[in-house]
Amino acid sequence: MFRGNHQAKVEESGRIKLPVAVKEAVDRMQVTEFYVTSPNGTSAEVWPLGEWEKVEKRLAANSSRTDVQDYMEQTSFYGLEVKMDSAGRFVLPQILREKAKLSGDVAILGKARYLEIYNLETLAESIKASAMSKQARAGMSAILDELD
Repeated sequence: MFRGNHQAKVEESGRIKLPVAVKEAVDRMQVTEFYVTSPNGTSAEVWPLGEWEKVEKRLAANSSRTDVQDYMEQTSFYGLEVKMDSAGRFVLPQILREKAKLSGDVAILGKARYLEIYNLETLAESIKASAMSKQARAGMSAILDELD
């Protein structure tokens, strides 16, 4: 389970080192292989390989749908299977680094089953521009109230 916002740096070589809290979560899951991809090129999704394989099975079962074909095309275009070293480092795909501007300071957001990596500046601007409306917050409250 991934959660929270963790800052990191992408090295000039394209490698990223997972922050300690994220590396600890990955170690608890006993994961060293990931599928790094994006459905749109604005960020990198980092899926534990086992989780991505579940996604692939679901996509394959619906492969006649145009939206699924489009998603598969995008995620294959940007996708790369990577192996994390013992220090928690792996390489981000070059095409995705360039498109999503993943160099220097980045934010790694936990998205439950996967991690999402954004250019830190771009994400901060996006968050500021898309603050949740009262209506959206009310909708979220209704969903969260169901937890009781």
